[in-house]
Amino acid sequence: MNVHSPHQSPLIAPSILSADFARLGEELKAITAAGADWIHVDVMDGVFVPNLTFGPPVLQKLRQYSSLPFDVHLMITEPDRHLKAFRDAGADWITVHAEACTHLHRTLQTIRALGAKAGVSLNPATDESPLKYVLDDLDLILIMSVNPGFGGQSFIPATFEKLRRVREMVGNRAIEISVDGGVSPKNSKQLSQAGASVLVAGSAIFNQPDWVKAIVALRAGE
Repeated sequence: MNVHSPHQSPLIAPSILSADFARLGEELKAITAAGADWIHVDVMDGVFVPNLTFGPPVLQKLRQYSSLPFDVHLMITEPDRHLKAFRDAGADWITVHAEACTHLHRTLQTIRALGAKAGVSLNPATDESPLKYVLDDLDLILIMSVNPGFGGQSFIPATFEKLRRVREMVGNRAIEISVDGGVSPKNSKQLSQAGASVLVAGSAIFNQPDWVKAIVALRAGE
């Protein structure tokens, strides 16, 4: 799988947290046709974050509506208990939170052994130091630019400097660097320049009247 440098157009991963839950299959088809690169699926358990969303049965049903990679972000406690279920349901990328994993290295090895790409996410108040011990077991780093749990939050500006540090840490390794939270055409270009190769966006796409234009605007920035 090609890994994009920060000097290329970033991949756009619409977050279906902002889609119409009553029409998820149709919305997934439409966002795929609109030019999305990945589908970002936010899984929340009401414990690690104060919200509840999707489980493996929903993911399995959605799989038929898009051939795009499913980028599954597990905002849950004890993620190891559920890795196989999400992989079996159709997850191509599985990202766990460093804050939720007692044995992060083992968790990432398990994800890869299941045949999925392995990712680690960091909350805004978590620095990047846990990453340096698992860099060679990673395919994706997800930097949260809002506190996870709800869509539509305001972007945290300190993310830019964190991105630069993570990009420097990654070096030439084939690791995607993703940003999630408050991403819009107003900051997408700066995020890409700081090191992001994947932009996760919810309301910046789904709340717009023309999803094709919204995705193009995110890639180009203002």
